[in-house]
Amino acid sequence: MAKDHGPSIKDDKQYEGLRSKGMTKERAARIANDPDSSAKGGKASGSGKKNTDSSQGGTKAQKVAAGRKGGKKGR
Repeated sequence: MAKDHGPSIKDDKQYEGLRSKGMTKERAARIANDPDSSAKGGKASGSGKKNTDSSQGGTKAQKVAAGRKGGKKGR
């Protein structure tokens, strides 16, 4: 049974779990009081694309000149 943390905490069980993982009282309370917090967990923000050298733009020659993909310039 979850301990009652007063009227300011809406989900006592979730609050206790977050506190046991080392979160501060303020952060655990903020998450426990958010109605959508369980739906948000584990989902990546944005488009899901990883930012790799190939998605940063520029031609292959420009990347080599800048020292990306192929080592440092002049080696």
